[in-house]
Amino acid sequence: MLDVENLDLAYGDSRALNGVSLSVAAGTITSVVGGNGAGKTSLIRACAGMVPAQGGRIRFDGTDITGWAPHRICDLGLGQVAEGRQIFPSLPVLDNLELGAALPRARKAAKQSLEKVFALFPRLAERKAQRAGTLSGGEQQMLAIGRCLMGLPRLIMFDEPSLGLAPAVVKEMFAIIEGLHRDGMTVLLVEQNVVHSLKIAHHAVLLENGVAAMAGTGADLLADDRVRQAYLGL
Repeated sequence: MLDVENLDLAYGDSRALNGVSLSVAAGTITSVVGGNGAGKTSLIRACAGMVPAQGGRIRFDGTDITGWAPHRICDLGLGQVAEGRQIFPSLPVLDNLELGAALPRARKAAKQSLEKVFALFPRLAERKAQRAGTLSGGEQQMLAIGRCLMGLPRLIMFDEPSLGLAPAVVKEMFAIIEGLHRDGMTVLLVEQNVVHSLKIAHHAVLLENGVAAMAGTGADLLADDRVRQAYLGL
């Protein structure tokens, strides 16, 4: 569903991605792992159209979206749950969710989408009139996911969804992602939490210094001595 081919990306003289290629098959979870500065967030931002690539191609469901504006990419069905949640803290929960349905593809189904989001996240329904900035970290992450779902994505890119969350909430976040996948969602998961992300991945890519250093199934990477020593301390 998503194909990235030989992607190059730089910020001034600093190269973030160097010839990175990966594919996300429909109905799967693909995890991209690596340390800080590996290029994981740059990959997500490039696929979302937030930063321009200097080389390579990005295709979504057969359509070349290289160079497209972010709103066009979203309206095609490629959703993003950004690092740091990026909610509107001064607005109520309900307003945050309704903004997610502003895309042309999602407007007609906004009411039904909201019902589904509240069914998935009852805590958001209970707090729909509460300012988003007063929610707990886990609830804010639920809100960010719910807002993305309001746009009716066919593939969701998660950028560090466990960042800054307590261990029990991290476990809940990964359970939510697995649940979305079971319901038919295709997922690209970018994470520093190597163990959790590889355990649920059908396919995985290890990024190091902007280069795809290794690829295989999640189980393959989890069992690899290099990955275990460098990222798991084993």
